[in-house]
Amino acid sequence: MTDLLNILFSEVNMVLSILLIVLILYWIVTMIGGLDFDLDFDIDVDLDADLEVDTGIEGGNMDFEDISNAEINQEDVLGKRRKPLKWWQLFLIYFNFVGLPFMFTFTCWIFIWWFITAITTAITYSYDNVFGFIIMLLAFFPALFINKIFTTPFKGFFKNLNKDGDVAIDFLGRQGILMSSISKNKMGNAEVKVDGNSMSIYVKSLTGKPITYGSNILIIKRSSDSNYYLVQSYND
Repeated sequence: MTDLLNILFSEVNMVLSILLIVLILYWIVTMIGGLDFDLDFDIDVDLDADLEVDTGIEGGNMDFEDISNAEINQEDVLGKRRKPLKWWQLFLIYFNFVGLPFMFTFTCWIFIWWFITAITTAITYSYDNVFGFIIMLLAFFPALFINKIFTTPFKGFFKNLNKDGDVAIDFLGRQGILMSSISKNKMGNAEVKVDGNSMSIYVKSLTGKPITYGSNILIIKRSSDSNYYLVQSYND
């Protein structure tokens, strides 16, 4: 066990091992749910107008939860654009970071990269020397291709899972509980119970007024692009 820990947390493997542990903790917390991720960890992203149309998310105020759950559909990227795709957009599409939940693909890729590096450096006893770092860097590329092969079958699963089966449900006028604080153009999540089933929807403040995590909200209307709902604070 000590030898295994020495390999996994050696100079070469330590970064990927720690990153993998962080991702595992992320998924555990995500599965537990109900925790407030509003850490004012907004990321200013310089998105061009095309990407803003493709994703349906306004640039400038994307929080941790928005990014972790982001899923960009390939048909949206390819079908609405008139200009050629940028290299990084082609990269994301080809390696399944588009069409699948980003954090799912990212986690699988990091795990495969970590696994290749750990096994190879352990076999070659290079987990604490320069040759091991070379192996880690070179493993970056085969990990991407293996990850593409591994994640491709999940496209059908997630497509069936996210067929917008809740489109027919009329959320307008319903009450919900805010799962992340929102204000101005900052998007968050709200939990709404419909026929005893809990559903999560994206929401923004109707007036831009701040609404804190855990507040009762009332759904007023749907956005013009149908990607989120406008809500206001509601007191019984």
